[in-house]
Amino acid sequence: MTNTGGIGSSRVVQAALQIGEAIEQEARIHRFLEKTKKKKKSTAVNKAEGKSNKDETDKKPEGEFDPMIDGQEKPTKEQEKLRNKVTKLMKKQKVHQVRRILKEQDDVEPWGQEAQVKVGCRLIQLLTETAYIQPPIDQLGDGPPEIRPAFLHSLKTLTKETQKCSRRYGVIECDPLVCRGLEKTARHMVIPYMPMLVPPLRWRGYDRGAYLFLPSYVMRTHGAKQQREAVKRAPMNQLEPAFEALDTLGNTKWRVNKRILSVVDRIWASGGGLADLVDREDVPLPEEPDTEDEAEIRKWKWKVKAAKKVNSERHSQRCDIELKLAQVARKMKDEEGFYYPHNLDFRGRAYPMHPYLNHLGSDICRGILEFAEGRPLGKSGLRWLKIHLANLYAGGVDKLSYEGRAEFTENHLDDIFDSADRPLEGRRWWLSAEDPFQCLAACINLSEALRSFSPETTVSHMPVHQDGSCNGLQHYAALGRDKLGAAAVNLVAGDKPADVYSGIAARVLDIMRRDAEKDPATNPNALHARLLIDQVDRKLVKQTVMTSVYGVTYIGARDQIKRRLKERCAIADDDEMFAASCYAAKTTLTALGEMFEAARSIMSWLGDCAKVIASENQPVRWTTPLGLPVVQPYRQLGRHLIKTSLQVLTLQRETDKVMVKRQRTAFPPNFVHSLDGSHMMMTAVACKRAGLNFAGVHDSYWTHACDVDEMNRILRAKFVELYKAPILENLLESFQKSFPTLEFPPLPERGDFDLRDVLESPYFFN
Repeated sequence: MTNTGGIGSSRVVQAALQIGEAIEQEARIHRFLEKTKKKKKSTAVNKAEGKSNKDETDKKPEGEFDPMIDGQEKPTKEQEKLRNKVTKLMKKQKVHQVRRILKEQDDVEPWGQEAQVKVGCRLIQLLTETAYIQPPIDQLGDGPPEIRPAFLHSLKTLTKETQKCSRRYGVIECDPLVCRGLEKTARHMVIPYMPMLVPPLRWRGYDRGAYLFLPSYVMRTHGAKQQREAVKRAPMNQLEPAFEALDTLGNTKWRVNKRILSVVDRIWASGGGLADLVDREDVPLPEEPDTEDEAEIRKWKWKVKAAKKVNSERHSQRCDIELKLAQVARKMKDEEGFYYPHNLDFRGRAYPMHPYLNHLGSDICRGILEFAEGRPLGKSGLRWLKIHLANLYAGGVDKLSYEGRAEFTENHLDDIFDSADRPLEGRRWWLSAEDPFQCLAACINLSEALRSFSPETTVSHMPVHQDGSCNGLQHYAALGRDKLGAAAVNLVAGDKPADVYSGIAARVLDIMRRDAEKDPATNPNALHARLLIDQVDRKLVKQTVMTSVYGVTYIGARDQIKRRLKERCAIADDDEMFAASCYAAKTTLTALGEMFEAARSIMSWLGDCAKVIASENQPVRWTTPLGLPVVQPYRQLGRHLIKTSLQVLTLQRETDKVMVKRQRTAFPPNFVHSLDGSHMMMTAVACKRAGLNFAGVHDSYWTHACDVDEMNRILRAKFVELYKAPILENLLESFQKSFPTLEFPPLPERGDFDLRDVLESPYFFN
């Protein structure tokens, strides 16, 4: 069961649509195969024709198609070829190609979503009425065996924190016994998009590339027709840079780190609950109190609800771990290597097509994976491995200079050796790291090197990361040539990395100190400032600073800060908490506006341009620096009620009207994401041409330890190359060309930051 309706359940509307669509496709395939097969002449027809006709009929070869039977026409040679092709494709499970053929051959009108959902609901209803379970014998009591439905249909109410209204929707829920069974059998599930044992096919079109037999699309359009057509219409030479980048990422060869997998398996077998692995046992539900006190009963119900929520989350996480371990890691552990085909989201960001165990995943995924090719560390690589270990340990160590990080590692060599030798029996120092499994992998690699006769010749398979510093703001600073913003996010050199979150926190604290000195009688913020002065730190403002790139609103910032204050139990009174959160949000946004004035003006300009376009009922379109066409998919949804045998369902359908507000608010972050995606892919191709192994996670670039210096040189050069182009001027020109009758706002003013400073900034990515 999917998680769309909660753990162990699935929303009726989604399940019914998928089932109905599958049944329709089966019906179409059956109709095509029946229409195109040869038929024998029936016995009944032979008898009716008489003896004279029988002699002529007997002359026909056995099994020959008779056009008079059932009014059918004899299939043409072309139809026979198609039939054979469809049969072969079905055996290979290439359903998408079968659908394409049938679409051209079948003249019957499509069912439509209404018919699909009605068929799906009826089959779901039959399932709930006929599928029953019985607990195992060892769980039976003294009474008769309990037989109960395996699946139940029910209605749930969803209330979002940010919305006052609630929504009811139907779900199909698994019985807890079925849930446990699914959890145990997750390891036997068939995952179609596994990592490949051979290099992926090179991308040659919208649906040509990557997997050999599975349907592969270069972009995840999620049904957005205009985006799909834009990519299909784009000339091959225009898309070639993006295709080359995806091929480069897909050709990076990986393997399983067996020592890390062994540690993970041991922890998992012993019950989990260590190193961010979920506990394999459920939280016990509180017993019902023996009282009639309504307040006590309400309190008990809330505790039960909270425990069930925890158990639901644990169930989901356990299934996820089983998929990662049983379906991928253990199956791949003895392979020499494997590959992850990549494709794009609509903004041009690259992702592995395999969804479970990949390098975009959590610490456990990254710890289990390493490069299949090993390279000698060398003097530079040994230094970077020490720095990388400190970065993974984090806890503030990653904010030190490179020398400080390397020194931290050297000061903890005893802990590192102990972690490598006895990860679970020793002092377990690695468990205190922010990324424990990756830290353990680094401990093992570094221990092996330092204990060898020649540390610098030790072969390392470990990917070493270089991460951007609040990367979205780095792109805005480059777009606006903003000196102040550039210094805050490490576009200029410094003795140690600048920490933008601490910088904003310091500005917020300065504003609050000034407000705290004012008279509360004339300035109500004075009281709020006095309440908050001791609470201001980088953690309080971090989420708001991070999401400022996505155009975080005042309400969003208020809710983020309120959650942080609530975690600390800083203010007991709810009204005071709310008022203080409002004040802190305004102050944080003010500090952001002061430090990143250029970024704010560019965001506003992008949003204003999007509003002009969307007001004409047109989606915002642009072309990324790599030549990828982008069309924002946001359109208004219409609601359509359908009565089924199970319940009344609401189907949402896209209308012809664009969502003006969504087009406006989404454009700035989407545009910047298209730029960071371009930078990553430009770097990937350049690294390949320089002979480096490369993997990327948006604003985190990976290579062998010995090649970090070269990758750092390349990624800086490509960033400068990207922003030497007049990106905003080109964007405005494309808007004016597409909408010559519309008036767009003038370009925002830019500063005089010298992009070449990035080339000499050691902590730009670090």
